[in-house]
Amino acid sequence: MESKTPPPPQWVIDLSTPPTPKPKSGSILDPPGYSSTVTAKRSAASKQQIRKAPTTSETDTLKLKKSWELALAPAKALPMNGVMMYMSGNTLQIFSIMMVFMLFKNPLQALLQTNQVFTRYETDGTRGKLWMVKGVYVLMNLVALALGVWKVNGMGLLP
Repeated sequence: MESKTPPPPQWVIDLSTPPTPKPKSGSILDPPGYSSTVTAKRSAASKQQIRKAPTTSETDTLKLKKSWELALAPAKALPMNGVMMYMSGNTLQIFSIMMVFMLFKNPLQALLQTNQVFTRYETDGTRGKLWMVKGVYVLMNLVALALGVWKVNGMGLLP
């Protein structure tokens, strides 16, 4: 006896076949400001244009901008950390201790990994300009550490 496999369910057939294009009916008009002929011309023109490869100076400029964004990221976290430290209070509780621990741990890790963080942005063209970016990155992490020292002093743990 042969066992026949049952046909697949309708939803499997619907997913495996692409939908049939619906002809545009004359009763439905284009919305104001939309023209299908102009859109078709634009899409055909955009397919014909080929993007040229960026030059090394453009790539270096982009890498330098991205490295500045990365260097200023610790400064963007300072207001949030300051508010969290203020709101956690000055008493010795598990929450405030963990907050202070994280406030010291993250900048220290960032300081130790400064060169690894910026290796993807380092090229022959950006090497001379990257030292200032690294300096700002280190300075912002030192400010975050100073925030931790302020909190520890507020908790009464510093002599």
